[in-house]
Parts: sequence; structure tokens; C-alpha cells
Amino acid sequence: MSDIENKEQNNEIIEQDLSLEDEDVEEDDDKLPFPNARVVRLMRESLDSHKQIKSIVKKEMNIFLGRLVETICKKMNEFDYSYVDYGMFKQATETFENIQTIELEKIRIIKALEKIKADCDVLVNDVERKFHE
Repeated sequence: MSDIENKEQNNEIIEQDLSLEDEDVEEDDDKLPFPNARVVRLMRESLDSHKQIKSIVKKEMNIFLGRLVETICKKMNEFDYSYVDYGMFKQATETFENIQTIELEKIRIIKALEKIKADCDVLVNDVERKFHE
């Protein structure tokens, strides 16, 4: 078999596997918190076009988003009011909105620690050089 025929056969197998995965996802769609097609569409908008999404990732993203909604609603439920307004929503989602800031702070701290480590290495080398001469 030539390389071209092998590639065509592999592509057919991959397409069959993908169609089977999509069928499995459609069967589970009733058990998921959101319509899976919409979640997948949102994922595809943010992912590179050449990436394929495994069915388990589609399903778990849907479940994760459902848990996220539950967590935010529990925080909004802690208020004593009989309504939910935008301020309550912003306060409940504040943790999730600040995750990117926290990640940037983590990177900044790691860089500062690496600089301190490099300074310590220089001092160790100086001490070893002065006392081993």
C-alpha cells in the first residue's frame, strides 16, 4: 500500500471515530447542564481551528460550567435579599475574574525568587573563591 492510500485509510478511520464520539455526546446531552452543541461552539471559537476536541473534553467542559454556575449561585444566595442584582453577581464572580491577575502575580513572584536565587549563587561562588584561594 502506498503512503497516500495509508493516509486516506487513516483519515477514514479518524472520521469514523469522530462521528462515533459525536453520537455518544448527543446521547449524554440530556444529562448535561447546557446544550452541548453550544458549549462546543464556544470552545471552537477560542481554540485553534486545527485542534480536535475529544468527546470527554466536551462533556467535562459542560459539567464544569454547570458547577461554576452552581458555585456562583450559592454565593449570590448568601445575600439576605429576595432578589439578585448586578452588584451581587459581580461580587460572586470576583474570584473567577481575578484568576488572571493571580496568575500574573504568581509569575512575578517566581521571577523575583529566581533573581534572589541567582544572587545567592553569586554570593556562594564569591565565598568559595575567597576562602579556597
